[in-house]
Amino acid sequence: MKIAKIIANVAAIVALLAFNNAMAQSHDRENHAPAPAAVAGQELALSEGEVKKVDKDTGRLTIKHGPLENLGMSGMTMVFGVKDVSALDTLKAGDKIKFVAERLDGRLVVTQLVLQK
Repeated sequence: MKIAKIIANVAAIVALLAFNNAMAQSHDRENHAPAPAAVAGQELALSEGEVKKVDKDTGRLTIKHGPLENLGMSGMTMVFGVKDVSALDTLKAGDKIKFVAERLDGRLVVTQLVLQK
């Protein structure tokens, strides 16, 4: 009888630990999960921004931007890599742009860019 009670208690503890682990993972996904990537063939919405700095040496662009819906980010000023570094040749501080930024290999990268006139 004692052994059956011990086995039942151990099973209850294991079930409780598994439940707590599942809840913790669910909570983490809710609050920290990256935004879903675009479905193949689906166009991402362009965000508006202003170029603050162009760094051709590092292939980076500093942009003051509005919300980045696809990344779940609010407006701020950030540094991005660029997918096509030749785009940096046509940009200067103060330019108004529309762009798409995506998370690629853990980096935020501008993958589409349109210079506003």
